[in-house]
Amino acid sequence: MRCLLLALPFALLPLAVAQANERSHAHAEHDSLDAHQHGTAQLNVVLDGTTLELQLQSPAMNLVGFEHAPNSVADRAKLAAARGELERPQALFGLDAGDCTVNTQELQNPLLAGAAHNEHDHDEQHAVDEQSEHGDIHAHYQLDCKKPDELKQLDLSELFKRFPATEKIQVQLIGPSGQQGVELTPAQASLNF
Repeated sequence: MRCLLLALPFALLPLAVAQANERSHAHAEHDSLDAHQHGTAQLNVVLDGTTLELQLQSPAMNLVGFEHAPNSVADRAKLAAARGELERPQALFGLDAGDCTVNTQELQNPLLAGAAHNEHDHDEQHAVDEQSEHGDIHAHYQLDCKKPDELKQLDLSELFKRFPATEKIQVQLIGPSGQQGVELTPAQASLNF
């Protein structure tokens, strides 16, 4: 299953190339060189049998409002709140159907690692500073769905609501109906499987 998720970007490469060509005329050099774009996130979704995998990649700015090491109580509170939201994928992705339970979940970013610990040592803080410039937060979830045929839709309304700095999400999905690539926004936040 993980191989299938990793192959998803290559399967949808023709779509990405077409979109890149369209955007290059409208946005010139800046967008084509900058893969890390505030306000934009990427989501890969694979539904294979009873296994649902989701992989979210977003600039930390979209989720916590900054990308530097936390330097205040308010920063640490924002990190803890974001971590708490990201640890509840069923709510974030509108997965109230299909009887899905989380098998594994991984959150990767030095900022989030710091939010999980109460003690901050100077060397750890320095390591976070070095690693987190323009840092992305990566979240990977694997869910077991006892009734996958009841999964009809992916609804990112809650994700947009809880992380309002996220303006659009590039979604690549492989499901029972084939593969799709779409851009979701707060105004158009759902996608059928």
